[in-house]
Amino acid sequence: MKNLWDAAEAAKCKSDLELRIYTSRLLGRDDTLVLHGGGNTSVKVKERNVVGEEAEILYVKGSGWDLETIEADGFAPVRMAPLLKLAQRESLSDPQMVNELAAQVTRARAPAPSVETILHAVIPHKFADHTHADAVLAITNTEDGEARIRELYGDDVIIVPYVMPGFELARVCALRIQAELKPSTLGMVLLKHGIFSFGVTAQESYARMISLVERAEDYLKQRGAWDLPISPMRPMGPMRTQLAALRRQIAENAGFPVIVSTDSNPKSLGFARASNIREISQRGPATPDHILRTKRLPMLGRAVAEYAAAYREYFARNRPRAKETKTMLDPAPRVVLDPEFGLTTVGRSAKEAAIARDLYAHTIDVIRRAEALGGYRALSEEELFEFEYWDLEQAKLRRAGAPPVFAGEIACVTGAASGIGKACVESLLKRGAAVVGLDIDAGVITSGKQRPDYLGLQCDVTSEDAISAALESAVRAFGGLDMLILNAGVQDQTTPIESLDSAEWRRVFAVNLDANLTLMRESYPLLKLAPRGGRVVVIGSKNVAAPGPGAAAYSASKAALTQLARVAALEWGAAGIRVNTLHPNAVFDTGIWTDDVLKARAASYGMSVEEYKRNNILKTEVQSSDVGELAAELCGPVFAKTTGAQIPIDGGNERVI
Repeated sequence: MKNLWDAAEAAKCKSDLELRIYTSRLLGRDDTLVLHGGGNTSVKVKERNVVGEEAEILYVKGSGWDLETIEADGFAPVRMAPLLKLAQRESLSDPQMVNELAAQVTRARAPAPSVETILHAVIPHKFADHTHADAVLAITNTEDGEARIRELYGDDVIIVPYVMPGFELARVCALRIQAELKPSTLGMVLLKHGIFSFGVTAQESYARMISLVERAEDYLKQRGAWDLPISPMRPMGPMRTQLAALRRQIAENAGFPVIVSTDSNPKSLGFARASNIREISQRGPATPDHILRTKRLPMLGRAVAEYAAAYREYFARNRPRAKETKTMLDPAPRVVLDPEFGLTTVGRSAKEAAIARDLYAHTIDVIRRAEALGGYRALSEEELFEFEYWDLEQAKLRRAGAPPVFAGEIACVTGAASGIGKACVESLLKRGAAVVGLDIDAGVITSGKQRPDYLGLQCDVTSEDAISAALESAVRAFGGLDMLILNAGVQDQTTPIESLDSAEWRRVFAVNLDANLTLMRESYPLLKLAPRGGRVVVIGSKNVAAPGPGAAAYSASKAALTQLARVAALEWGAAGIRVNTLHPNAVFDTGIWTDDVLKARAASYGMSVEEYKRNNILKTEVQSSDVGELAAELCGPVFAKTTGAQIPIDGGNERVI
């Protein structure tokens, strides 16, 4: 644990809120403290409103914000006086609490205040920090966790038994603070939940958090529970078909397509292959916050139907104790531990799957360290059910809108670094798909700007080994394949047939035809496992219907590719895979059309560049984005009953018509 406070950086802060932002980001940078929106921070300040009245305002982290990147707009300003009055009530339902918090926010566009806002209010210090530190959880999540925390911290912290977050936790903490707070108190430990620190200044509160967590790390080191040896382990060979089959089963039980991300590193494999995995993995999450992303228990192996049945039984056992009517969540797993795959995580999007992966990777460390202290223990099934089916979370489900059309689905686009391929990537991402982009140009790797739903792979599509490796990487990243956009292609130089070199002919056919045959053949086992049926879009050419002189290799290869697509539509329909072809023409916003080339070509027709671009029946310019949008729509529900089609996108060409 490192104290990252930088006096020079802190000196740039001009207010208490700016200092609050600065130290919040320091906490957020350490994933052993908080992950993916976890934790929260606050600061109390005096402010005057528009009529000159001064009041104390609590700036507390707002819902949906991440500490690592939080800004001023990420804090909700809440009036302190009403919060302190609420803390004195004997009871307050969660919906009532949320309503009261919203009513006391002073900025109309502020995010919803954290559910722990009242707890922050009852802490008398100016600054308060709350994290879910791994080291602290490794100690509290043991049989004698409370005794160990007392041994570790003595009177430096107030210890609070687990209480459901929200009003009840704030009320219990208020009573403990009133009875136990001393000038020397540094913070508060919430058993099997997390840790608070507080102070007069942002630096003091932050430094106390780092110091308290460092003491927990030292405690683990002294008892041989810190270092986690990892034995070298290798994953199995190609696993893409098995992973795609697992994804199909999970999606069927979930009721919607899912992204499945697999991590086969030695740590994950070692944990999944542990001799006592059936005991230690089935005791619950490290902190209840995780259950919303990981569910209560991971699935061991690939028995999805059995896992779903057990989840339904868990819901049926616990539902009768609930005060309100509960709507069962889907019964599909979010974490899978498999001795061949390692750690596999599931989400309705690539982001959700990545969050589950990160959370469970830290859970593995907490479990292993707690086991080294004598045995890992989580909350009871009843307590975890209460959190998983918290009324506030159920309300979110009721408010949730329809997901994007391609949520949970995976697309692969060839020639994705530029032009039509890049436009296809953007159109698919916009509709919620996770996208794998292939291109021989290394720029394909960074064109997705490091977003979790994009994987760029440099790939020579004329190499069968490269294609196989790319598909393997794609499925390990996202779980399968639903859509294949065959766009990569090359044009031959303008050459009459009598001068056409055989090597040039073979070069064009290798990219435009042979590579696509390989991609289709190798993708077929994945496409037929697509939960909503596989889709293939082939980017053909106007030259199929209306070839031009000097483009024999290009025209012939695109015509052959079109015929290949027609045969695939005939053969693959029984597997629920539809195959359609687009024929673009005169798409000039691509790399091959430089300004000089455009000017020369336009001049040869006696036209200006703008006239040349619109030299079609509709007098319109066809751009890469137009092709990308149509390709994406061909994969969507509007064309769900169309296969074997050939659609021109050329503004209308007299020769084609």
